[in-house]
Amino acid sequence: MAESKDTVSSNKKILLHACCAICSAYPISLLKELGYEVVVYFYNPNIYPKEEYEKRLDSEIRLCEHFGCELIIGDYEPEVYYNYVKGLEQEPEKGARCDKCFELRLHKSAQKAYELGIKEFTTSMVISPHKNYEKLTTLGEIIAAQYDLLYFGYNFRKNDGFLKTNIIANSLNLYRQNYCGCRFAMQNS
Repeated sequence: MAESKDTVSSNKKILLHACCAICSAYPISLLKELGYEVVVYFYNPNIYPKEEYEKRLDSEIRLCEHFGCELIIGDYEPEVYYNYVKGLEQEPEKGARCDKCFELRLHKSAQKAYELGIKEFTTSMVISPHKNYEKLTTLGEIIAAQYDLLYFGYNFRKNDGFLKTNIIANSLNLYRQNYCGCRFAMQNS
């Protein structure tokens, strides 16, 4: 598993997959503090319904404007998500369906980083106390290797990261969702 990094060379780019503005607030702040030029990639075909997706995207746009970082908006393609998790619809939260969802979004993020010539990527999903940091980091490293990239395996929860992300989100009055994103999670919330 990747070790956390304390410093990086200035002006080094990193692609941050953003699941939502709440989760990406502190990661953006920290990555910038570490000297990265952050390119945020909002790719979340799992979010249901479309109105929920739009609320989360609007907050991500506002957050990126606040931090002055580039935002790339991936296609909203729920049919890709449903095909990817087909047969896993009845899985419980944090089960195999969620693992496939993480895999899809990390693959797309690695593809985007590769297309842009950005050699390193990470995800804001790891800041959530509801997500398994070790599982996501291992998956990120496996996918990164397939694209000859580096996965930045930093636990954004460290040093009160989840508290810090909430403070930033509250100060910017960002939209706060009450479920992970997919219709299956919505039904269970």
